[in-house]
Amino acid sequence: METQKNVIEVLNDLIEINNDRVEGYAKAAEAARENNQDLLSIFDRMKKQSAEYVNQLSNHVMQAGGKPRTGTTISGKLYRGWMDVKNAFTSNDRLSILSSCERGEDAMQSAYKAALTENIPGNIRELIVKQKNDLKLAHDEMKEKRDMEKAHA
Repeated sequence: METQKNVIEVLNDLIEINNDRVEGYAKAAEAARENNQDLLSIFDRMKKQSAEYVNQLSNHVMQAGGKPRTGTTISGKLYRGWMDVKNAFTSNDRLSILSSCERGEDAMQSAYKAALTENIPGNIRELIVKQKNDLKLAHDEMKEKRDMEKAHA
């Protein structure tokens, strides 16, 4: 029973940080809308990726007998990196937007790494590893965009 509670808690923490990521990329798109149209499709793809991850994680929470959280990490125990990112878009500066998004992707990697230290069943571990690996690709893409922008600044 305690293991099930722990699994539900871990999954719900990942749901919350993915919800943060969805909101973070929505804010990034708002900030980028005027002069950075090329970034909008990337931000939209990353929002959709996290929305899909929320669905996958929610299904496992329900299978474990829990209720999926619908909020963000305000009450979660994992990393709150996207909360900082969502509040960082005070400037529509392209480098600032990309830097903030990369910090958010760092937070995603940390959250998933922390989740994998928990005692969770193999099938759920496999899902978390797959999502973490896909998120690493997103992180690397954002870092590359940021580095290219830095080189042009």
